[in-house]
Amino acid sequence: MKKLLAVFLTAAMVSSLTACGGSGSGESASGSGTQESANEADANAEDTSGDQEAGGEDAAQTEGDGTVYTVGICQLMQHDALDAATQGFKDALTQEFGDQVVFDEQNAQGDTNTCSTIINSFVSGNVDLILANATPALQAAAAGTNEIPILGTSVTEYGVALDIDGFSGTVGGNISGTSDLAPLDGQADILQELFPDAKNVGLLYCSAEANSQYQVDTVKTFLEEKGYTCEYYAFSDSNDLTSVVTKAAGETDVIYVPTDNTAATNAELISNVCVPAGVPVVAGEEGICAGCGVATLSISYYDLGVATGKMAARVLKGEDISAMPIEYAPNFTKKYNASLCEQLNITIPEGYEAIGE
Repeated sequence: MKKLLAVFLTAAMVSSLTACGGSGSGESASGSGTQESANEADANAEDTSGDQEAGGEDAAQTEGDGTVYTVGICQLMQHDALDAATQGFKDALTQEFGDQVVFDEQNAQGDTNTCSTIINSFVSGNVDLILANATPALQAAAAGTNEIPILGTSVTEYGVALDIDGFSGTVGGNISGTSDLAPLDGQADILQELFPDAKNVGLLYCSAEANSQYQVDTVKTFLEEKGYTCEYYAFSDSNDLTSVVTKAAGETDVIYVPTDNTAATNAELISNVCVPAGVPVVAGEEGICAGCGVATLSISYYDLGVATGKMAARVLKGEDISAMPIEYAPNFTKKYNASLCEQLNITIPEGYEAIGE
């Protein structure tokens, strides 16, 4: 019995020591885990602080509340002037909003019906703003929505384009924009400066473009005041352009071509008729002049697009578009086509800048 009791006591003591040892080991593991967690928390806190600083920098760069604006761009056709206006518009908005603005850019390839289809897709997609680049695009946008803000660019005369009687410079409603109209009396001055001895001026334009009709009607008045006889030569589209240009070149001393989208895309055709006939062309804008003209009073379409983009930024920030008047190009430059002037033996006086320089 004494031996058995001794064995039991010994076993009890060993068990007690084992239990104490286990408890001590557990405390040590728990303590080690607590210290590691604290270290990890400190590291995480440092990382979070860095993230917060980076986030602050991002917020400072983008500004605003993180809203992403979708802007639909309907451009009538691919042409240097219209392309430049679109690029200037996009650059101005991107500079203002960064990646908080995205563009749905579509080109109608000269088809007015396609303009309507594009605008309808923008309306269905509920874009935040529409850029209508050229008169037919503006007309399609105006017909497509009276709610989504619309800004036009490369539009000559908004009152004519939108059939507004007594247009005062502000469209109202959901429409505003910029005009590419260079002073038409200035265009008439250029024609007189270069061709003072000419008698007959042909006014070549597309009858399907309302703003082209407006321009030739206006410049005709200025030219007749200077003693010129003016004759209209209207073509309906590119299909009858060659025959109309040939007739004009055979009957006039100088041809005036206004800012006209159809003429712009067919400038080479006009040149191929007029240059061999020895008949110079004064153009309404630089792109047409580069293709078939000898001189023009020019604006920068890129700068015009930038001005439109700045207007768009104001609209997206909440400014009332209905109260925004149409804006115009601030600067005009006399330019000439050196190659065609040389071919036609035309001497350009001082004060003109060669296209491309």
